[in-house]
Amino acid sequence: MGLRDQVTEDMKNAMRAKETARLGTIRLLLSAIKQREVDERIVVDDAGVVSTVEKMIKQRKDSISQFEKAGRDDLVAIEAAEMIILQAYLPAQLSDVEVEAAVAAAVASTGATGPQDMGKVIGVLKPQLAGKADMGKVSGLVKAALAQ
Repeated sequence: MGLRDQVTEDMKNAMRAKETARLGTIRLLLSAIKQREVDERIVVDDAGVVSTVEKMIKQRKDSISQFEKAGRDDLVAIEAAEMIILQAYLPAQLSDVEVEAAVAAAVASTGATGPQDMGKVIGVLKPQLAGKADMGKVSGLVKAALAQ
């Protein structure tokens, strides 16, 4: 069963269980997937679903930081709950040690010597770590590795 089929099945289960918050979040995800299919005229595969989920999680994180600044704890709680539901559709996250090892291997394989080679290293890492690690964190690790 593909990831999109799993999302659809989860939507049906949320309807049956009358879980309105979960149902709303899953409907938003399906809507984003369908919108991407229409815009790009493609059929979204599992990787496309994962990238859509990552984008939605990033939006939730941005919203949470804005709501915290505004003192809207009620909206922070809603966004955090949606983020938890969305994270269930991401593959298992790599540990910090595994990410650091991947960064070190990518730096060695590309022969990167300084900050000007960051694009090469990220280009190698992105397909390997997409959905499995926070790419912002990976970028920071690459910067640190290349600064040495």
